[in-house]
Amino acid sequence: MSAAAAGGTRTTTDPVLAAERDHLLRAADCLTQMRAAAVSVADAGVDAWASERLGAARAERLRSLAHDPGVPAFFGRTDGSAGSGPDGVPETFHIGRRHVRDAAGDPVVIDWRAPMSRPFYQASAAEPQGLARRRRFGFAEGELTSYEDEHLDEGQDDGGTGDILRQEIERPRSGPMRDIVATIQPDQDDIVRAPLTESICVQGAPGTGKTAVGLHRAAYLLYTHGEQLARTGVLVVGPNKAFLRYIEQVLPALGEVEVDQATVESLTARVTVRAQDAPEVAVLKGDPRMAEVLRRALWGGVRKPTDSVQVTLSGRKYRIGDDRLKRFVDDLRRAGTSGVDEQQLVHYAAGRERLAMSLAEYARRLKEAGGGSPTDAETRRCARSAEVRAFCDAVWPAVDAAGLVHDLFTDPERLARAAQGVLTEEEQALLHWPKPPRSVRAARWTPADAVLVDEVAGMLERTPGYGHVVVDEAQDLSPMQCRAVARRLAAGSLTVLGDLAQATSPWSVADWSQTLTALGRPDTTVRPLTRGYRVPGEVLDFANRLLPSLAPGLGQATAVRREPGSLRLRPVTLLAEPLVEVVGELAAGEGSTGVVCADASVAEVVDLLVAAGLDVAALTDDGAETTRVSVVPATLAKGLEFDSVVVVEPAAIVAAEPRGLHRLYVVLTRAVSTLVVLHREELPAQLAG
Repeated sequence: MSAAAAGGTRTTTDPVLAAERDHLLRAADCLTQMRAAAVSVADAGVDAWASERLGAARAERLRSLAHDPGVPAFFGRTDGSAGSGPDGVPETFHIGRRHVRDAAGDPVVIDWRAPMSRPFYQASAAEPQGLARRRRFGFAEGELTSYEDEHLDEGQDDGGTGDILRQEIERPRSGPMRDIVATIQPDQDDIVRAPLTESICVQGAPGTGKTAVGLHRAAYLLYTHGEQLARTGVLVVGPNKAFLRYIEQVLPALGEVEVDQATVESLTARVTVRAQDAPEVAVLKGDPRMAEVLRRALWGGVRKPTDSVQVTLSGRKYRIGDDRLKRFVDDLRRAGTSGVDEQQLVHYAAGRERLAMSLAEYARRLKEAGGGSPTDAETRRCARSAEVRAFCDAVWPAVDAAGLVHDLFTDPERLARAAQGVLTEEEQALLHWPKPPRSVRAARWTPADAVLVDEVAGMLERTPGYGHVVVDEAQDLSPMQCRAVARRLAAGSLTVLGDLAQATSPWSVADWSQTLTALGRPDTTVRPLTRGYRVPGEVLDFANRLLPSLAPGLGQATAVRREPGSLRLRPVTLLAEPLVEVVGELAAGEGSTGVVCADASVAEVVDLLVAAGLDVAALTDDGAETTRVSVVPATLAKGLEFDSVVVVEPAAIVAAEPRGLHRLYVVLTRAVSTLVVLHREELPAQLAG
């Protein structure tokens, strides 16, 4: 391997570095010209709709071409082997976050998602894939300072451990999560470039980059299937608002701005949540059996007709017998409860409309048999007539989703009918509201209730679906929450991200089969990521001591780098002075610092640090901005990363919840560079030694 200035800045006396800097300036100029061309696109003034669409397309194009002075136009380069290019001339491509072309339309930088960029990520000395050389670039404050070459045709291959690559992975960070386009490894790239039609579950150990891989897969699919996904959309589902804020800049940095991001709570916000369930009640409400209870409660309200109905069509009355009416109702009810899949089901509200139209169409046939010829408009008016509506209200009543759940939980007899053979009497008693609220609006809804209301709403009417959905921290979703996500999926595909060892919810499972079934994709391929790039080996080895107790069958993550001194275990008698000392030391350096403690200790820790004059703030679920040093409740740590992490009192984190040991595993694996553990009480036995 050859390198230049891997650790510092070289002057333009290095001809290679000088040439690459010139190319960087050229790329910046071309990007400016591309922006100017987008701005100058003229509106032909065909009509208002066309003008609006042109304006929206132009605005989106400008956002995708936005120049960030701190982000270089390219980060890598590939040189083809002898005879590999057109006419036998080797081709050279600079690889960057977006495509840049010159005025003649020739490529100056190739988008990292383009097929010709793939060898940059996949080539090795054993399989050079047509490359003679791979070059990586080092930058400081937007200036190109170094480069590093791998001569693949000579058997050189850094295996992901080159100096520049390591520096990029370890670069101090503060604020939102960054993209990883410059450091994607072959196992990650295989997942990123998987076909749109393929649903994938990534079982990713800490530090393996599973979240980044999922987001980059979304960006790749939007690039490769832009027209299709522009119609159906892409959704990213995260565990909380703090997490969504942490990842919100990744896709825009890659030029993708039209991606929806949400939590399950925001997806199912059909009622105002004002309360929390007891743990055992929340577990029951998240059980997949609740879907059957709700289905019975809804469709159980459909009644058999007991008398004939007289309807008016074009001024004449026609009587429809009860046998015919029963057939209409039975056929539609079967279509609503016995469809092969979601796409074939007749939803409840649509069934009600079809029932009304069935009566009108039958009256039309009777009139046509007598020589009449009613129009379509007359038939539709018949379906909306008072007689038909009254019949539908009697046998197929209109239903409000929140109202149905409210009635089910306040009427023990109705709940018993719907839950017979599904829930025990003891379970039914857990669901019953002993003090019925004055109204549906006044009910003290819980997050689990909101998911149930959303389930009913999905039975009433089809929920709009996305072409692709990325679900992060999926190991913590209840089956009913999974069903809420599945309703937004329609016929699209999934990227499921998670780690069974980090499962902290009461619905946690030993394998992915139940979660994938509830998400509607039971045949999804599970792909493991076990090579940790972000967490130092010393820290990962320490956290891995917990794995035999958390997930005995799960393979341990291995780290690609080791950092002596990255792990410090510090028993203390009093917390205040050592805490202030450690946090002050870490805050004086570069990057972000997270002080993670049990949720109940957050206020105490913040007060101690503020009293010592340190600029800190508590991280909250509302996603609000925080300082460079954040005090993090243990329950919000999942999915986040900090350059340095101080874990305060592991025993308190473990004692705070039933799956506290799993929570501790999450907390111990948030550090990119340094982990300091302060403890007055003994560490859990699994960590001793």
